[in-house]
Amino acid sequence: MTGTPDEKSLKGLFIRTYGCQMNVYDSERIRDVLRPLGYAPVDAPEAADLVVVNTCHIREKATEKVYSELGQLKRMKEASGGRMTIAVAGCVAQAEGEELIRRQPAVDLVLGPQAYHKLPEMIARASRAIGDRLETEFDTIEKFDALPKTREADGPAAFVSVQEGCDKFCTFCVVPYTRGAEISRRVDDIVLETRSLASQGVREITLLGQNVNAFHGPAPAIEGGDDWTLGQLCRHLSRIGGIERIRYTTSHPRDMDDDLIAAHGDTPALMPFLHLPVQSGSDRILKSMNRGHTADHYRDIIARVRKVRPDIAIASDFIVGFPGESDADFEATMQLVRDIGYAIAYSFKYSSRPGTPAAEMHGHVSEAVKDERLQALQALLRQQQTEFNASQIGKSLPVLVTGKGRNPGQMHGRSPYLQAVHFEGPESLNGQIVDVKIVGASLNSLTGELARVREAAL
Repeated sequence: MTGTPDEKSLKGLFIRTYGCQMNVYDSERIRDVLRPLGYAPVDAPEAADLVVVNTCHIREKATEKVYSELGQLKRMKEASGGRMTIAVAGCVAQAEGEELIRRQPAVDLVLGPQAYHKLPEMIARASRAIGDRLETEFDTIEKFDALPKTREADGPAAFVSVQEGCDKFCTFCVVPYTRGAEISRRVDDIVLETRSLASQGVREITLLGQNVNAFHGPAPAIEGGDDWTLGQLCRHLSRIGGIERIRYTTSHPRDMDDDLIAAHGDTPALMPFLHLPVQSGSDRILKSMNRGHTADHYRDIIARVRKVRPDIAIASDFIVGFPGESDADFEATMQLVRDIGYAIAYSFKYSSRPGTPAAEMHGHVSEAVKDERLQALQALLRQQQTEFNASQIGKSLPVLVTGKGRNPGQMHGRSPYLQAVHFEGPESLNGQIVDVKIVGASLNSLTGELARVREAAL
């Protein structure tokens, strides 16, 4: 529910989210922990009593966007006569807490990604002008325990956090420093949250973690024994009534174990889509990145997954221009892309992050060379994505309908391969899984014709 809150009982909450799916999930849970305090979402920051900027620290541009946003919020706060409270959450808050307060005094509260469950307490302290404005402790387990076990669904697809933090320490990445060590949630709590979502009409869940396939959560109380792996968790969640689709992101090649690969073949609800970042196709650069795998190890994982699920779509992440990357190293990346064939991929120029080992390395690549390599890589990836989408023409795909499209009478949904699909149909299909015959494809979406409405949608 959005709108202007009743001034007598509710207070306006506006959350601006930057970065990854984990931040999107965190923003949803921030809303959950603030609901008992009388906060209701509003559509614009000008109408809010509390504005939360949930931040990302992966690349420099993302960080600078945050400071630009805070400058605008400062002017809104002044226009409100100081009524607005500004809180900064997430990874920039964790990494630059004191500096953030110094650089932008209009900020009232700063809390890291493992501390947002403390936001109600921080707001109460701030209202009495007591206590610290900064909270950046790594209390992941405490956060998981403190969060509401159930939450309101917002559509037929939902994120569910199962793991946080990272122990891999890739030399380019700030996540271990901003999110802390790898921690997994208890299976019982994940199941309870998923059942609650299913009871509200959620048909698809995406399991989230910085290294989601490193999940080793304490088993359900009735099971006992060893911690469960992600493959075991996916099988168990697939048996919850109403949950027809399961995805997970983001994974690491080092944690792609035999059981998870097998789950792609024996668990129909596990969607035929795997996002497995590789970053580079050069073994020399992979070693410098501290990735802990080789290009051929990555190729082998993909081959094994495709053996149990031949129709699986593969996605990945790439960094070009890492310190020391030569023309030969870059060509190795291009060859890996040709060998694998991607349905979608995300590629970026290397961005030096202060405090990471890569920032101190020699052999930094010029921006001009980074630009040239990125354009060449993205051209190849676009070609592959276009070809993959075009290969769906003529097929009938099960599409989860997620809402209205841009045009009158048009509906929007997602294919098993995570493609956006547009087709004409009634709004009553929202939240259902329907068969759509694909008749057209572009780089970013598919168009189709409604072929069959399943019995559950009638």
